[in-house]
Amino acid sequence: MAAPEGPLVIGVDSSTQSTKALVVDTATGDVVARGQAPHTVSGDGGARESDPEQWWQALTAALHQCGPAAGRATAIAIGGQQHGLVPLDAAGRPVRKAMLWNDVRSAPQSERLIEQLAGSDGAGPGAWAERTGSLPGPAFTVTKWAWLLENEPEAARATAAVRLPHDYLTERLTGRGTTDRGDASGTGWWSSATEKYDEDILALAGLSPALLPEVVAPGETAGITRELPGLPLRAGIPVAPGTGDNAAAALGLGLRPGQPVLSLGTSGTVYAVSQRRPVDPSGTVSGFADARGGWLPLACTLNCTLAVDRIAALLQLDREAVEEGGSPVLLPFLGGERTPHLPHASGLLYGLRHDTSAGQLLQAAYDGAVYALLAALDRVLDEDADPTAPLLLIGGGAQGTAWRETVRRLSGRPVQVPAAKELVALGAAAQAAGLVLGEDPADVARRWDTARGPQYAPRALDEAALHRIGHTLADAGALLQQENRRP
Repeated sequence: MAAPEGPLVIGVDSSTQSTKALVVDTATGDVVARGQAPHTVSGDGGARESDPEQWWQALTAALHQCGPAAGRATAIAIGGQQHGLVPLDAAGRPVRKAMLWNDVRSAPQSERLIEQLAGSDGAGPGAWAERTGSLPGPAFTVTKWAWLLENEPEAARATAAVRLPHDYLTERLTGRGTTDRGDASGTGWWSSATEKYDEDILALAGLSPALLPEVVAPGETAGITRELPGLPLRAGIPVAPGTGDNAAAALGLGLRPGQPVLSLGTSGTVYAVSQRRPVDPSGTVSGFADARGGWLPLACTLNCTLAVDRIAALLQLDREAVEEGGSPVLLPFLGGERTPHLPHASGLLYGLRHDTSAGQLLQAAYDGAVYALLAALDRVLDEDADPTAPLLLIGGGAQGTAWRETVRRLSGRPVQVPAAKELVALGAAAQAAGLVLGEDPADVARRWDTARGPQYAPRALDEAALHRIGHTLADAGALLQQENRRP
């Protein structure tokens, strides 16, 4: 690879399954070096947990894999999985394993908190959305803290600081407790209306604001790197605020308002940058902040590529062995669901016939996963958004033909697949580059042309499949709700 044309920066993606680190040339966006190390997720039933020390070890390993380039970096930023609860003791050590975004044990606490604020505020369930932009589903950090208070009070009492996953790594680098507005907006205790922590909600949740990190504004530094033995970084380089994974990917794409993104990973998300503060009392859309001062309305499903791969494994099929047509509907709610809000529901299969093939069942799983995301698309986009704009398809699933064709068939829209694969890490790198160059990180990403990639023309809309899935969801509503009430 040619010698770098500009200063080098590091962007990190600390996701559910692994940590990736990219060393990027700020002038060209070329990835000079990369590294990756895995994490372990544990938990049965609705529990999903990881030891935060693993994240630090994985970051260290990933940076070492980057070789000498890591030591020449002039800034670093961390993008990380959203929502996770990381309780720390007075020495900064984890009190227990972190509860991850897809841990749904706090569903009862979610319902109770919504009801309590509605009663105290007098504005109904929409009170949360008016204050924070979102209803706090089981993914949100505030519900996990409420769960911890009820189920592990000793751990809660031992907690001297509460952090999000990306906060934890940033604080290990700098020694300073910080977060950013994008990730803070996924906690349930940060107000998108005031851009401050909501003390009424914190009191309701039994959490002192003294335990929370400082919210660093876009473009500011979260601190500088410390002398850390074993970490191949120079001490004294600036650390950008970092952000949650979806906000980082939006930066990585250099998104402009109204450009819709469909992210197909362990979870599925649909989002777009907006200049208007989103408020959805139904809870379908989360009214997140972005990392630049704007907004990132987003809808998320728990069951995406992992769930469909599980169906393929049960059928003993390759994940691409789909057959279009047939009558089955398969709603792959294998681990509960977030959109629609069914945290304890299980999957549903309907419409089997003698001539139903295994490939048609697999296609039905893809259809069920994509349907929920597309159903939320209109709520995510502003009214003046271009309805014919291409859907930017990202995440691991974007590389699969079956995922791409399912999105085209059920959306009726063109699809563009950016060639860049590590958009969260690239977004973090753009944020770090913004510090070094004094530029808007989204402008940096646009200059890097990160969204370039093949575009696929729209297919005819499969009205029959949309009708079939929609009616099945409506007709099976009582059954799904009954299943959802089971512990």
